[in-house]
Amino acid sequence: MRVLVVEDEPDLLASVVNALREDGYAVDGAVDGEEGLYKAENYEYDAILLDIMLPKIDGWELLRRLRLRKKTPVLMLTARDAIRDRVRGLDSGADDYLVKPFDVDELLARVRALIRRSASEATSRIELGEVAIDTATRAVTRNGEPLMLTAREYSLVEYLALHRGKLVTRTTLYEHLFNEDDDTLSNLLDVHVSNIRKKLGHDFISTRRGHGYCVE
Repeated sequence: MRVLVVEDEPDLLASVVNALREDGYAVDGAVDGEEGLYKAENYEYDAILLDIMLPKIDGWELLRRLRLRKKTPVLMLTARDAIRDRVRGLDSGADDYLVKPFDVDELLARVRALIRRSASEATSRIELGEVAIDTATRAVTRNGEPLMLTAREYSLVEYLALHRGKLVTRTTLYEHLFNEDDDTLSNLLDVHVSNIRKKLGHDFISTRRGHGYCVE
């Protein structure tokens, strides 16, 4: 899963980006509203964390422009805690609201909930035959036995599971699993898919040759 963090406070930006990456997300950062809007409009993200008080373009205006083109889930981060600011944010198209200072665990939980809701998942547990995925704990089991997946392998499994029954192109997977600094070599997906099949079963991921992958 790929997340964009738009925040002009360098220390907070670095802290949030590091926390998300440690939790297995691919993360891009932006230090002002102009850069944030450009990335939000031109790249595919599973969630956007958006500060309100930003240079160049503030969070309100960024959100307004973004909603003209995309429905990417947005979690607004702000020092403002007045009810009217929360109402304005939600009415402007934000999906959730978190007031600074916040607990990192709560932030991560809200990001997981945003992504889950955007995929129309009611709970954090997804069952696919003998494989079960818990998006809250990022745990995967097969026939009740826990499996050890790398962060990238888990992200690939989770993304395909959230879009089960649909063909997911290789381009889409690269867009959602790798951040802008990653070296996206053409065979990386093949390597990850091969490793996942060894752990979850060869039939867990179907290949549509020349198009992409699918989990039924």
